[in-house]
Amino acid sequence: MQITGQPARLTMVNTQDYRENYANSVQVRVNLWDLFLMFGTINQTAADQVTIANFQGVYLSPQQAKALANLLNQNISQYEAAFGEIRLEPVGGNETPTVQ
Repeated sequence: MQITGQPARLTMVNTQDYRENYANSVQVRVNLWDLFLMFGTINQTAADQVTIANFQGVYLSPQQAKALANLLNQNISQYEAAFGEIRLEPVGGNETPTVQ
């Protein structure tokens, strides 16, 4: 079946339990059927103690995860074009960043 013409009108609504949160931690688990993204916030309570408080898990099909990756890459490219390169901090904080 081939679909032609204008797409159907799209209406987006938020459910009663819809929430927005800030996450600075995302953990990913993968299996044959899906990817699981666990979102949380990192809190460093001492020099040698970090706590991650996970607050939401989301399962995605591999197809939806790939579509999300493409969408994120597109938006990151647009962000960097407007505001400059996003630099990632060195892991662990002890390494000396390299300049390229």
